[in-house]
Amino acid sequence: MAEEAKNDDVKLSASAKKILDEVEKLSVLELADLVKAMEDKFGVSAAAPVAVAAMPGATGGNEGGEAAEKDSFDIEISAAGDKKIAVIKVLKEITGLGLKDAKDIVDNAPKVFKSGVPKKEAEEIKAKLEEAGATVELK
Repeated sequence: MAEEAKNDDVKLSASAKKILDEVEKLSVLELADLVKAMEDKFGVSAAAPVAVAAMPGATGGNEGGEAAEKDSFDIEISAAGDKKIAVIKVLKEITGLGLKDAKDIVDNAPKVFKSGVPKKEAEEIKAKLEEAGATVELK
């Protein structure tokens, strides 16, 4: 309810309304790519507000409780960072992929490279890649 009231209070310029109308027409994949591009261009992350917005729902009902107890994750490499070669080496070690395949994943970030991973293992993989300089998200 508060979100609906919040949206009614927002006053947009004509150009902002036009952008909002165009964004509304995008597919989910196109929108995800747009968000990543905006995060990269402006040096911001949309992940923190989403996490904060999800927290009140997590304490309120069954659906939120189930999300909090998620036990398998998809691991996405969002960016290689400055140490691309180190990230490729760690990714190759983790996945058992060849050098070319690991490089392709890093070059095409953001990219999910492992799915259905148990929470503990996913956090270990994330830590290794972040130590190498990558930006990693668990989904």
